Amino acid sequence: ADGAKKIRVRRERVMKITTQQLHAVLGNTEILRGIDFEANKGEFVGIIGPNGSGKSTLLRCVNNLERVSAGRIVIDGDVLVDTVKGTELSSYRVKESAQKLAVVAQHNYYNFEFSVRDVVMMGRAPHKRALDRDTAEDYQIMRQSLKAVGMQEFEERSFSTLSGGEQQRIILARALAQQTPCLILDEPTNHLDIKYQLWLMDIVKNLDCTVISAVHDLNIAAMYCDRLYAMKQGKVIAQGTPHELLTPDLIRELYEVDAEVSIDGKGQLRIFYCPYSRKEA
Repeated sequence: ADGAKKIRVRRERVMKITTQQLHAVLGNTEILRGIDFEANKGEFVGIIGPNGSGKSTLLRCVNNLERVSAGRIVIDGDVLVDTVKGTELSSYRVKESAQKLAVVAQHNYYNFEFSVRDVVMMGRAPHKRALDRDTAEDYQIMRQSLKAVGMQEFEERSFSTLSGGEQQRIILARALAQQTPCLILDEPTNHLDIKYQLWLMDIVKNLDCTVISAVHDLNIAAMYCDRLYAMKQGKVIAQGTPHELLTPDLIRELYEVDAEVSIDGKGQLRIFYCPYSRKEA
């Protein structure tokens, strides 16, 4: 499939992201409680954990959308935040940040009617000066991005008329058009059926960039992630490769469910959950 081919751009796609003792407070609640996290250049790093564990907040902090109350964020050697020195630093302006990190969020709302073409072309904005016109290259990148997600025939459609799964694929196309060395995904497959879950993750896996993703489905995490961080109650409780991390004990600690973990004939990790109704009394 077209989407499974490596998508290359002119910019060298390398980025390393590190957080050190990261804390974040929302209202009166401490959401992140000392997060040490690292995504190396070209890695696909997954973040797993139950709802409310702080996965989305961590991603928003890395993307400079959430205020950090303590700790340090370093991106490719540039200090984005360093409260250890008593000052919050921002090495990037909004436009510069958008040239380094693209985001595919869980929910995407627009208050105005935009065509699919318009939404994907938004990904080109960080590479333009004010009042710059769209170029032939911009349109080429937009159409390549739509083709990569199998939505090239939807260019003229209104974004608001699409299904949730179709909209998610368009948002991924917008992120591809942004051509950043890092892609941040917040549970990107939630609205997709099985075919497009695998298709989207195949596309992302084959990008020449660093990927950080909150992942809801542990089997998806096992198939695509190079390393995993397990979060619970705002802390990282374990990290490692999927084979190291995804054990029945860790799954029980994280999600309070019993599971069986096995390796299939192709060496792929498989997780099977045990329904409560089948538990022995």
